[in-house]
Amino acid sequence: MSSADQPYIDPSEIALEESAAERFSSRNDAFWSGIRDAAGAPAVVLFAGMVGFGAMGKTNGFDIWFTSATSLFMFALPGQVVLLEMAITGSSAIAIALAVTLTATRFITMTVTLFPQFHHKDRNRGLYASVHLLAMTAWAISMREFHSIETKHRLSYFTGLGLLCWLISVPGTILGYFLAGMVPTPVTLGLVFINPLFFLLTFTEVKPWINRIAILLGCIFGPIFFYIDRDTSLLTAGLVSGTIAYFIDRKFLRKKPGVMG
Repeated sequence: MSSADQPYIDPSEIALEESAAERFSSRNDAFWSGIRDAAGAPAVVLFAGMVGFGAMGKTNGFDIWFTSATSLFMFALPGQVVLLEMAITGSSAIAIALAVTLTATRFITMTVTLFPQFHHKDRNRGLYASVHLLAMTAWAISMREFHSIETKHRLSYFTGLGLLCWLISVPGTILGYFLAGMVPTPVTLGLVFINPLFFLLTFTEVKPWINRIAILLGCIFGPIFFYIDRDTSLLTAGLVSGTIAYFIDRKFLRKKPGVMG
């Protein structure tokens, strides 16, 4: 039977192992577990990235209110950086909005892969509020942990995880704003890229091999496309790497028993 002929299976209805189903005793327990998981390396890494962004805002002449407001209302570091860079160059509001929107397209794939794993009763209008808590770090950790969390507790876990990450973003931005000039510029810029690096390392722990293959291909094609055209290199490298990884997964990995594709 081809993959096209196979019946659709709701990701939230996939049975868990008995030990996994007993991980949390209640939604409240799952929520605080998400808080605890975020309070370690994820929060530290995100905080460091926001410190770098805050310093970037001050050194480029933006006031603290505007800089910190982007962390509160956008909570998307790549989009925030693009917003500042284009505002510095005097781009029009329409051009800035379009560019920031394009950087946010990654949330489409993140949403359609993560949110269907919630319990069907949790997939309601309340999810619109939860979307704001979605970030690379929270998404990667949730994708790694959801296989061992009962479906009815997944939204609570994700909310706790994402909420703490969001709440520490503004203090991190404010701290970075006041620390601007006290550390070398390369260090400040390096802090901005700590979060994507942490996301990359976290995502390699997700079981399906297709993810690891896509990351490896991205590392190969990224520099190549950057040499060809730096302005479109990130988009083209991701498109080509993801497409090849998908082809390998469909044609080879899913035909091997025991390999999670």
